[in-house]
Amino acid sequence: MTTKKAATKPLRKKTESASAPPLNYDPVIVKKVQAQMLEENQLSAVSEFFKVLGDETRMRIINALSHGELCVSDIAAALEMTQSAVSHQLKLLRMAHQVKARREGKSIYYSLDDQHVIDILDEALIHVRHKMNEAE
Repeated sequence: MTTKKAATKPLRKKTESASAPPLNYDPVIVKKVQAQMLEENQLSAVSEFFKVLGDETRMRIINALSHGELCVSDIAAALEMTQSAVSHQLKLLRMAHQVKARREGKSIYYSLDDQHVIDILDEALIHVRHKMNEAE
């Protein structure tokens, strides 16, 4: 019976320690920047927010909802998707507090959670259009 030897080589080469500062830096500037940086929990929350926006299907839903409140069947028809697929994405958007729901009888209507989501979408579009125009 043969046994496999444990790997002794690291998978990647070690580089300088992440905590070791470069040789030539300005400690005053570094301290100022560090004092102004977001806290870890804020960075994590913002990262998660943008992760949710990083999906094209969810962006299509957000784009549709930026024009007003819609029920699942209207979103599905507008985006030519199944209601099941739309519902799944809406659940993720709700969990990320980007979309809110309102029940009316048997129907649930969805809208963007607040003006911030619309503002972020608007700013992203300004940025993308600006970069597209630069490329032309």
